Amino acid sequence: MNILHIYKDYFPVLGGIENHIRVLAEASASRGHDVTVLVTSLDRRTRIETSNGVKLVKTGRWINVSSAPVSPAMFAWARKLGRRADIAHLHFPYPFGETAHLFSGSRAKTVITYHSDIVRQRNLLRLYRPLLWCVLRKADRIIATSPNYVDTSPFLSRVRDKCTVVPPGADIERFASVDAVRVAALRDRLTHHQAGPVLLSVGRLRYYKGVDTLLRALPALPNARCVIVGSGPMETEWRALAASLDVADRAIFAGDVSDADLPLYYHAADLYVLAANARAEAFGVALVEAMAAGLPCVTTEVGSGTSWVVQDGVTGLVVPPRDPAALAQAITSLLGEEQRRRRMGQAAAARARAEFDERVMIDRVMTVYQSLIR
Repeated sequence: MNILHIYKDYFPVLGGIENHIRVLAEASASRGHDVTVLVTSLDRRTRIETSNGVKLVKTGRWINVSSAPVSPAMFAWARKLGRRADIAHLHFPYPFGETAHLFSGSRAKTVITYHSDIVRQRNLLRLYRPLLWCVLRKADRIIATSPNYVDTSPFLSRVRDKCTVVPPGADIERFASVDAVRVAALRDRLTHHQAGPVLLSVGRLRYYKGVDTLLRALPALPNARCVIVGSGPMETEWRALAASLDVADRAIFAGDVSDADLPLYYHAADLYVLAANARAEAFGVALVEAMAAGLPCVTTEVGSGTSWVVQDGVTGLVVPPRDPAALAQAITSLLGEEQRRRRMGQAAAARARAEFDERVMIDRVMTVYQSLIR
């Protein structure tokens, strides 16, 4: 098959969608398919590259509109690449790329992975809504990341007959097996050899991750340290918040961590926390990584996949968003019951292996492709 992916960014830009596309593209290429990824570059130059068997076309971007890069050259490349594609796989939301495909004249079968509703950019959504319905009508198959999102999205719920649920995956084995000596050394470094539980949060520091709620819960968790892995636009504000709450010494901003070291952080923690506060956190791949490492998770109910990935009372606990007191209470209850925490961790690891292994995800997506080609 000739497969074309369309989105705004690709590795080495970091992000859940970017990594998801990379895993899919490289796996498809390794199986002998012709794979091209059409994205934007970080400047006005268009570049053509090859990475691990995947052809990358990065069109020059001119401006950003509501976090979406505008690239006039993408229209010409969508037409050119779309003519020979068997599958055009769009990754929503990226209105500019979806519009480029819509008007490309491509006869490829169109698959859309619907990663998230457009949540915060309401003015953009008002303008884009008519075209969005055209994009969804044109799609031959829509991949949703969880059944929760199909039920609660104002768009997916109206095209549910086109939807297939394929949750994003992770390399489960990479997060399950680590060097215990290196884990112990990392924990000692993070805690300065002091006793007390370690909480972990991983991801780009964007508003919807809810790290501010976690920081506000820390005063009620006097012995706990919170390790925050990642960087992003909210880092300066959240560091200032930690200082104002007098928890800066227990809120450890670890910055970006290499792929090789990231599993160590999960194993060095006692509990994983995703205090999401908006539907923009549509799934939470870091929850899967934590579960693969045998960590019970505490997350929030925002009407997305977070409360489907984490089974309340089985693999972790689910609490209301923007509620530091409820978050602190859930964390305290799990930290105080070691056997319960261990049972949940074991159940989390089993669920991750059964449902969220990236090899399973790749097979499911390839099945969608093949069903359309047939």
